[in-house]
Parts: sequence; C-alpha cells; structure tokens
Amino acid sequence: MAHTHILITGGAGFIGSNLVRHMLETYPDYHIINLDKLTYAGNTANLGDAMDHPRHTFVEGDICDRALLEKLFAAHDIQGVIHLAAESHVDNSILGPEIFFMTNVIGTQRLTDVAYRHWMNGPGEVKPGYEHARFHLTSTDEVFGSLGDEGLFSETTPYAPNPPYAASKAGGDFVVRSYHHTFGLNATMSNCSNNYGPRQHDEKLIPTVIRKALAGDNIPIYGDGKNIRDWLHVHDHCVALDTVFHKGISGESYNIGSRNERDNNFIAQYLCELLDAEAPKADGSSYKSQISYVKDRAGHDRRYAIDPTKIKRDLNWHYAHEFDEGMIETVRWYIEKYKG
Repeated sequence: MAHTHILITGGAGFIGSNLVRHMLETYPDYHIINLDKLTYAGNTANLGDAMDHPRHTFVEGDICDRALLEKLFAAHDIQGVIHLAAESHVDNSILGPEIFFMTNVIGTQRLTDVAYRHWMNGPGEVKPGYEHARFHLTSTDEVFGSLGDEGLFSETTPYAPNPPYAASKAGGDFVVRSYHHTFGLNATMSNCSNNYGPRQHDEKLIPTVIRKALAGDNIPIYGDGKNIRDWLHVHDHCVALDTVFHKGISGESYNIGSRNERDNNFIAQYLCELLDAEAPKADGSSYKSQISYVKDRAGHDRRYAIDPTKIKRDLNWHYAHEFDEGMIETVRWYIEKYKG
C-alpha cells in the first residue's frame, strides 16, 4: 500500500507527540515523518510505542537546517506539513530571546519555503500531483496580547504580542500568511489556548503544581495568581488540528479553545483538591497548604480567552473533554508518573 508522507515538526514535544499518536491511529494510509530538535521540551519517551511504529520515522534535527529539510522532502516526497516545532517557554524567551526569533521566525520561513518549492513551480503554479499538499502552522493565542475583564480573541483580533515568545510566534504566522497570499501556497493556521493533559513538560503550570505537591515542596504561583487562561485538553487540540489540516479553507486561520477560563489560583487549589482525593497525604492535611506566591513574571499578560465559534461553525469541530473529567484524567496520569 502506498502511503502519503506527512511531516510533523516538533513531534516529540507535548502537543506534537499526542498529535503523532492521533494521526497514526486515525489514518492508516499516512506515514509520519517526525522532525524534532529534542531541546528541553522534546523527548522521544513522549512517543512511547509510536517510536517503533512501522509508519513513523523519527528524525532528530532543526527546522533552521535548510539542507536537512530539502533532503527530507526529496527522500520522502512530503505531501503535507503540520508545523508545531517552536521555542515556547515564555520565561526563557525573556532571558534569551534570540533563539526564539531564530526558530520561530527564520526556521518557519525556511520550512515554508522548502515546502513551497517542493510543491510549486512558482507563484500560483502547483506542480502536478501536489494539488492537495497543505502546510498547516500551529500558533498560540498569545499573539493577540492581553485581554481585559471582558471580551474574547477571534480570528480578526489585531495582533499585539507582548513577550518575545509571542512576538516570535506572530512573526512565524506572518511568514505563512505571506506565502499563501504572495505565492498561493495551500496553507492554514490555528491559534490555540493553553493546553493540558498527558506528557506536558514538567515546568508548565499543571505538572509543576502536581509535582511540587507530591514532593512536599512549596507550590509556586506567580504574582497574585489572578492571571486567567483558557484551558484546552491536548487531545481535543489534536482533533482540531486534524480537522483544520483536512477540512480548513486555504488561507484561513482558526482559533481553537474550549471556553474553560480559570485563573491560576483556581487551577492550583483545584489540583490540590483532586490530589487530596486521589493521593491523600498520610497526615490527612491538604496540599493547599503548600501553595506559595513568588515574584511575578515580567510583562505577565493578565487574561487570554478564545472564541472558537468559527471552527465549530465552519468545520463542525467540538471539544470532547469537559474540564472536570479532563483534569481528573490528567492528575491521575501525573500521579502515576511522579509516584509510580
């Protein structure tokens, strides 16, 4: 059976590894080429059995390496790209911004350009056999800046990135937009809210709360803990990416979220309550006593909230994980990881 070769970048990271698993299970005619640099956030252990799957090829490499990209496109005749590879740690972008702009802007440009030249002869001229080849860029709601107490981010919200990470992601978004509008590249984009679920990097908020709680350490919360984020289960995000990649309109952008807005105080206290029930302390006390407050992040955006109306209406995507159900599942997974 001939397989269609799809390149997923960043496929050993949190969202990427979940997406690789999803695509392998959903599309028996797809062979996934997984390109990941294996920086701090990437780990082949995230892929589990998928590492040995006959339709999965893992390549350790950098999206900034144009020669490697050209080699992969030629060797595997890549017919589609879902681009997730990115430097994404906001704190790290404040300490050292340059690598964020190199990877998220220059790397994205090189990847987009290699795809364009493999699939097209020139502006508006698709090579025979590549009529359905598509490039999808996965981005973030952080490119829209910070909201006040009211309102939601829509696809028409003006970009107003604040931290260097968000600015670098915005740059990548504009690269892909330009290749669609100037060259006619079949491209889609999506901007998602905060993800949660299995295989997230230890330094992110939810794994940090669980890890610190179980270790008996202080649970650090930035500032006053009132920063609000919209929480989306990673599997729902993967289904949305699959949906946009296959059904989205070229040139369009789709916001992905599940309208689960919670501030960091709520998240920390709720996780402690779940841990009290699932892994109670020997002395019967609550993990909430370990919550502590630390100096706020520089330029910390106050509130993000996604309006997912467009993807629901136009592509018939709906999230499957209710917040409580998804969080309980997530807490149990991390208990197994940290205590197992």
